Amino acid sequence: MMRMTGKAGLGIVVCVALAGLLGCQSKPEGKLPGKRIQLWNGKDFAGWTRFVAEPGVEVNDVWSVRNGVLYCSGQPNGYIRTQNRYENYHLHLEWRWPETPTNSGVLLHAGGQDQVWPVCIECQLKAGSAGDFVLMGGAALTVAGTERRNPAEKFVVIKKRAVSGEKRAGLWNTYDIYCRDGAIRCVVNGIFQNEGTKADPTSGWICLQSEGGPVEFRNIYLQSNEAKTDRTGRTSRTRAPASSGLSLDPLTRR
Repeated sequence: MMRMTGKAGLGIVVCVALAGLLGCQSKPEGKLPGKRIQLWNGKDFAGWTRFVAEPGVEVNDVWSVRNGVLYCSGQPNGYIRTQNRYENYHLHLEWRWPETPTNSGVLLHAGGQDQVWPVCIECQLKAGSAGDFVLMGGAALTVAGTERRNPAEKFVVIKKRAVSGEKRAGLWNTYDIYCRDGAIRCVVNGIFQNEGTKADPTSGWICLQSEGGPVEFRNIYLQSNEAKTDRTGRTSRTRAPASSGLSLDPLTRR
């Protein structure tokens, strides 16, 4: 048997230990630096939970997939939500009204027990009001230097800042929502509509509402260096650096 002694032996031991340590390291579960996270696969409801509160209602009559788009009847009230929770992301989606434009919404940072009106921050999709914020269940957001939390109010509406750029029924609209370190910015069809800071909560499910009438969705994805989640749905909290792939700065206010 050969016995290693002195500096040479110590050096080999250190190298082996370092190699073992590095070999055991792995990236946080769900972190996809610089890559797109396709939230909806265009085929089924993998990764999503459909919630309808009214007993006796068949969920397939409310949410279904038709010709490669996500179709919602709009009745009764409820939502479809991601099974994972997210923070620090750029959410992109497209929506259209197949019939008369009515009401829907994108619920951010939702959590807790499934209920029709969860604690969340809504980016409104109501026809003519896309870009409004709606704070539900005591959620908070600071807009123009004023915190808008009001637990006594079921809904706190924060109006959008620009004239509506929404398209008529049958045409696709785009929603780009940027969330980073408690800041939220909404862009509808390329037009800046609203922003706030110091959001509470800052992470959670992403939900699409059933509320009003038929609406369709497609091309739902996240794009961010900081969107991360683990298999249990617990979000790992990190702060996005200024050099993060998620930037609020390039958006043009029109």
